[in-house]
Amino acid sequence: MINIENIARDLFGSGQPCKCGGDHKVCLDCLVCRADSSDMLYEDQGIAHIVDATILRADATSPDVAEICTMALEYECASVCINSHFIAQIKGILQDKIKSCTVINFPLGAGDISAVAAEALAVIDLGINELDMVQNIAAARSGDWDSAYRTILEVGKLCNAHDVLLKVILETCFLTEEQIVISCLYAKKAGAHFVKTSTGFGSAGATAANIALMRATVGPKLGVKASGGVKTKEQANQMVAAGASRIGASSVSALKN
Repeated sequence: MINIENIARDLFGSGQPCKCGGDHKVCLDCLVCRADSSDMLYEDQGIAHIVDATILRADATSPDVAEICTMALEYECASVCINSHFIAQIKGILQDKIKSCTVINFPLGAGDISAVAAEALAVIDLGINELDMVQNIAAARSGDWDSAYRTILEVGKLCNAHDVLLKVILETCFLTEEQIVISCLYAKKAGAHFVKTSTGFGSAGATAANIALMRATVGPKLGVKASGGVKTKEQANQMVAAGASRIGASSVSALKN
């Protein structure tokens, strides 16, 4: 069985004990210490309230986006997540009643650090509330954790400075369990608010096992988002039971029925 604490000690030394929870046990010296923050765990308020109503298809049209905004308002979702072309449209429809969310370095996670940071700043300047970024998957799989971390860190600095909630997409289908743990540790260290399983464009989506591993790694102070293939109420409940506190889905009604 994978030992999260041993991985953290190998990466960050013995260090001081962490005060924020998480099976890493040692302090990660995070960009933002969340020891005194509220827990980001699911509260029994209904699945719809933790759903990011999502439409990221290449063929999505303005009417499609308007429709998902209407659905999100009806069910009082957590956010609407769209490609950045539609930011102005959803902000006009949602009127701050529902958070606006977009994606960067998406879906391949292969952007240069400066390009990813510039993209982040551009969408922040457009007034986005939440930002889902794909980590540098190629760097992670190559063992170049410095590049993977620095990419998240640059975005983490921008998001925390502008009060934008940052979710880091790991794309777990391409990673080993150890790589998932390391990705979670570096995302937490870089100031992320959430770790997220998938883009929905990889070879597989969220699994309860990966959600449980991610939750154990980051502890209660970060959110864990299950995304990719969550299409039924039963699947959503499995993810929540495993530790998810946010769910990405294209149909909220399907998760409620």
